[in-house]
Amino acid sequence: MVLMLLVDLDPELAALEPLGGFFVLRMGGVPCSSRPTLAPVHDDRSSDFYGNSMTFRIRKVAHTLRAPEVRIAASVAQQGLAARLWSVTLGCACLYGRIPDLDPRLLHWDPEGSAPDDLWLSALRPLPADAKSVVGVVLDGHLRPLTESLHTRYRIAEGLLWGNAGSALAGAARQLDGWARANGRTDVAARARSLTAELLGHPLLAGTGTLTGTAFRRRSCCLYYRVPGGGVCGDCCFARPPRSSPHAASG
Repeated sequence: MVLMLLVDLDPELAALEPLGGFFVLRMGGVPCSSRPTLAPVHDDRSSDFYGNSMTFRIRKVAHTLRAPEVRIAASVAQQGLAARLWSVTLGCACLYGRIPDLDPRLLHWDPEGSAPDDLWLSALRPLPADAKSVVGVVLDGHLRPLTESLHTRYRIAEGLLWGNAGSALAGAARQLDGWARANGRTDVAARARSLTAELLGHPLLAGTGTLTGTAFRRRSCCLYYRVPGGGVCGDCCFARPPRSSPHAASG
């Protein structure tokens, strides 16, 4: 068991800033009333300023990447959001010993923006930093309903989307571990490894890949290789882009 000193979450979550943009969470007033919360993202019936903000985000990603299929953009968009949620939560867990409640009704986002200017939290409600609380905040609060929604809308295999979630978690842990070791914070590095291993043992993530130290090899593919000029990611199940059936990497 890794023990750590508990530190109150400061109002600006300033300790996250040195970790890089993916770990930063803007606090306080939302800069524009048109920035929706993430609550409607998980509801297929929802409509907000953007029509549906996740649909808007996916269309933006598809245009930017020139994705030949919308499900590719949906996969990339989902993995990007998962990376933000894991990074913020894991960073707080390891640096503060507390995590912020990322209730979708409190968490605002800009579907046109990118880290660190895409997420704002309107109220800071500290929670314990144990794996159960992290699961409640990230998996149950966001990724489970988002996976169900994207699977229904775009017919993306749930295994692929959970693979994205596992990959995003491992990537956040690897970044945090690297920063911690470079700055002599062996306590943070140990906590990041321990908590990540525990989270990857959750039933929704347990089959997504293999974690060896900080290296992760996933059992699915995010489909990025199908983007013009794209290749396989560093943790992909493929050593090189497949050239077989267009549905070879769907799950």
